[in-house]
Amino acid sequence: MRATRSGGPGGQHVNTSSSRVEIQWNPAESSALTPDEKDRVTLRLASRLDTEGWVRVAASDTRSQRQNRLLAEQRLAGLVARALQVRKKRVKTAPTHASREERLRLKKLRGRRKRERGSGDIE
Repeated sequence: MRATRSGGPGGQHVNTSSSRVEIQWNPAESSALTPDEKDRVTLRLASRLDTEGWVRVAASDTRSQRQNRLLAEQRLAGLVARALQVRKKRVKTAPTHASREERLRLKKLRGRRKRERGSGDIE
């Protein structure tokens, strides 16, 4: 964790206090995860990892460093929790008989409509 100066409005206060909090976490070096979980997190968070494998989460929502630290920790925990979720595999299903019949009925209707479009005799 490291604290830096926040950007944005705030006048003199923002120029003197380090209230922005940035948390860095390396899933590959974490002892809290099993090897399978490490692989899953690394794969799912690949777009957020830097070249050394660190995930960075920052918070500068409030003027309090303590509150920003709690926010950053919550964001990181949520990010990791979502990355650890195992998604259910989709079960492929065949179209129902009624949906097939409806599709064919609509195809015939469109074909008839197109045929009727060009059959007008010009006198």
